Amino acid sequence: MQEKFIENLNKASSMLKAADHMLYMTYPLVKDKRLLLKIMNEIHEVVLNTVNSILQFEYYNKNINLYKNARENFAVFRSRCAPRYNIQSEQIVKIMEIFELAEKHKQSPFEFVRNDKVVIMSNAIHTEVITIEKMKDFLFLAKDLLKKAEAVIKS
Repeated sequence: MQEKFIENLNKASSMLKAADHMLYMTYPLVKDKRLLLKIMNEIHEVVLNTVNSILQFEYYNKNINLYKNARENFAVFRSRCAPRYNIQSEQIVKIMEIFELAEKHKQSPFEFVRNDKVVIMSNAIHTEVITIEKMKDFLFLAKDLLKKAEAVIKS
């Protein structure tokens, strides 16, 4: 039976290919700014699956304990797993930014396109902006995170 952490890594890998294709092939052709939201969701799923895979692998090998609370598990990821996988603190900050942006998008009552950006409104009239550059930056992080996870887990 294939382990859950391998399943999650494979899922992250195929989603990463889809996000990469959308960002570098589809988006330049259709130029629909709302596609940036779809790309952001895909990148979020890649990062989420990769982090979950690392946590499951470390738990399977009895290196960490897991909790029912996602925040506690992320704290374990940050303190115990990130150093082992050579994940830098700047990358942790970006991972948290991706998670927060995805959550704001999910909770958002209103989104609109302005110039080359997608603006996400929150209940407090606070805005978050999604740009092509930000998505390229997030995609680069997702690729690096997946590569680091695969190097340890599939070795």
